[in-house]
Amino acid sequence: MDKTLGYLREILSNYSDQHSEGKQLYRKLTEGKFTSEGDFVKQLSQKEIDCLNEMLPQEINYAKEEQDEKRAHELNEVFELLF
Repeated sequence: MDKTLGYLREILSNYSDQHSEGKQLYRKLTEGKFTSEGDFVKQLSQKEIDCLNEMLPQEINYAKEEQDEKRAHELNEVFELLF
């Protein structure tokens, strides 16, 4: 799993208890054999995309607040692929 997907998996694990969509996305990511974030995004339903569109901006902002530019950049790459 590439680094970007690792960051995504980490944030989805935080959402898996509170959101059924987050849990579904986490399961899809951990059980799938994705080689890149592009491969992962191609497999998403519109409902899953909507869920990520909601959570990723918050997580990107949090990473920036924590001065974790690498993490913010990697998560932003996923966010851009959703469009």
